[in-house]
Amino acid sequence: MQKKTMLFVMALFVLMACPMFGQTPGGSGMGPGEVKFLGGMIGLGIAGGLCGLGQGKAVAGAAEAIARNPGAAAGIRFALILGLVFIETLTIYALAMMLKG
Repeated sequence: MQKKTMLFVMALFVLMACPMFGQTPGGSGMGPGEVKFLGGMIGLGIAGGLCGLGQGKAVAGAAEAIARNPGAAAGIRFALILGLVFIETLTIYALAMMLKG
């Protein structure tokens, strides 16, 4: 049953995409700069989301490590802050690349 449903959905997507191929050449309505900007925005969204996931995982690991060994809290905190700085720098770099175009 699930294979039939998946096959139906795939066929529906293919049939909906057919009118797209009937356009005249160059008639998309978007210039090359706009497409480039759209790609940059999608890339920035992906980079920001993944950096947020990485920061959450880093903070969770650091909190667990401090809970297990409170005596090493200073070293763990330093490594955590350094790691968060590198992760956030990646997002800022992606923003700068997107704005530069």
